[in-house]
Amino acid sequence: MHQRPTRGKVCSIFQEGTMGDKELLFGTKEWAPNNFNFMNGCSNDCTYCYAKDMAIRFKRKTSETWKNEIPVDMKGRSYGRREGAIMIPSSHDITPGNIDIALDVFKKLLASGNELLVVTKPHYDCTKKIVDAFLGNKSQIRFRFTIGSADDSVLKLWESGAPCFLERLKSLQYAFAKGYSTSISCEPLLDSHFDVLYSAVHPFVTDAIWVGKMNMAKKRVRDNTHGTFSEEKIESLVEGQSDEKIIALYLKYKDDHKIMWKESIKKIVIAHGLTNF
Repeated sequence: MHQRPTRGKVCSIFQEGTMGDKELLFGTKEWAPNNFNFMNGCSNDCTYCYAKDMAIRFKRKTSETWKNEIPVDMKGRSYGRREGAIMIPSSHDITPGNIDIALDVFKKLLASGNELLVVTKPHYDCTKKIVDAFLGNKSQIRFRFTIGSADDSVLKLWESGAPCFLERLKSLQYAFAKGYSTSISCEPLLDSHFDVLYSAVHPFVTDAIWVGKMNMAKKRVRDNTHGTFSEEKIESLVEGQSDEKIIALYLKYKDDHKIMWKESIKKIVIAHGLTNF
């Protein structure tokens, strides 16, 4: 969660596929036609975050202040019924510092009959509160837990304020055990050990495991960290997501019905003539 894909050529490549008049969706639109946010800033402070990059660019936040969460003014905000699912949140996360606000927002949106796609790098306590509070609305809620690696040292490097792997896995297991729809976002992948992550989460996923590259890795990480992040680490990640390695990953998992590919991978697969999705 919280990295937005590039536009332009990606979209045109998709529209050139042999899918008749059907336009292939990309970015957050692959998941839901609507979104809802209630905070400005995010304590996860992920190095690759598109929302942080945009906030810095438009001088709403700095690299240092992005991690300070400030509630958005909700006066006059509509909680009415929307056509299609609502991705919540899309530009921050649900954290111990805002869980009470989150629960109130969920309650209002669900009361209007909305379907929620909850996308989060989950804190277990927050997940448990959501799961327990809305057991009667579980048919309206789908969880999508963001986990880009099963290695805590990797998660800490790229997502310094976010929970460790076991806490995220525990959240997934709890929602699964309570009968909710569960899925995983491995976007962005943070290392080359997807097999390990897949093995750990697969038994607890009822829906899909979404896989994607880190978009605009060099620019966003440098901008978001004022160039203080290790260039060697960035180069290593980019090399690990070369076209050759992405194609090998795709070929290995292409017949797995739970695996879904984000546009950053679809673009590569289409360009190499392997499928048009």
